[in-house]
Amino acid sequence: MSSATLTVTALHRYPVKGLSPEPLASASLEAGRYFPGDRLFAIENGPSGFDPAAPVHQPKIKYLMLMRNEALARLRTRYDDATGVLSIHDGDREAARGDLGTREGRLAIEAFFRRFVPKELRGPPKVLTAPEGYRFTDSRSGFISLINLASVAAIEARVGAPVDPLRFRGNLHVTGLPAFAELDLVGAELVTEAGLRLKVTKRIVRCAATNVDPATGQRDLAIPEALQKTLGHADCGIYAEVVAAGEVRGGDVLRVVPG
Repeated sequence: MSSATLTVTALHRYPVKGLSPEPLASASLEAGRYFPGDRLFAIENGPSGFDPAAPVHQPKIKYLMLMRNEALARLRTRYDDATGVLSIHDGDREAARGDLGTREGRLAIEAFFRRFVPKELRGPPKVLTAPEGYRFTDSRSGFISLINLASVAAIEARVGAPVDPLRFRGNLHVTGLPAFAELDLVGAELVTEAGLRLKVTKRIVRCAATNVDPATGQRDLAIPEALQKTLGHADCGIYAEVVAAGEVRGGDVLRVVPG
């Protein structure tokens, strides 16, 4: 795998855990930091015990999320870094808007979710903000997530239906590797000519969130089950940490340096 290269075809961030992706042209990755603008917020589904003064990684079940709350996929959301405003569209209409940096803005978003998924709430929904150095990622070490599009194509063949790569909610979509070859890169580094270095830390185990169509919110496939049945595991995609800072753009080539 020493001569292997990957090409970045798309970049996405997910400012609010469980809500819609935002495509990016580029991202500036900092050593030891998370993907910029990713999983900055979560919607607490009843009291979770999360303490921003002493943040401890919580299971995703504590928050509204696609694995259980597939109706979230119907929403189109946009977070504006400059103003702190989250806007939520349901179909063609703006259903809610609020500045997440203010109490009033958070209350407006919380009120929307009380109306939107009333039967799925275990208590009052609450907007949580990640403190410095913490993010609401599924994995404690989920700094950057990469999805191999060849693996997605192989999953299409296994389930007999089109599979949108956005089901996997990754930060970087890449091509250039055979299907599922990314799983063998744990311990390797991915390096750009400009000096960005990512170290692959672990495989991503897929959950039932991937069964939800990101366009319709319908739970229409059984992806982890298909992976388990045909491969003996439910892994697709990898996590990496940033070892040396740099910019990443669509079209960038990542060279695989074995660990």
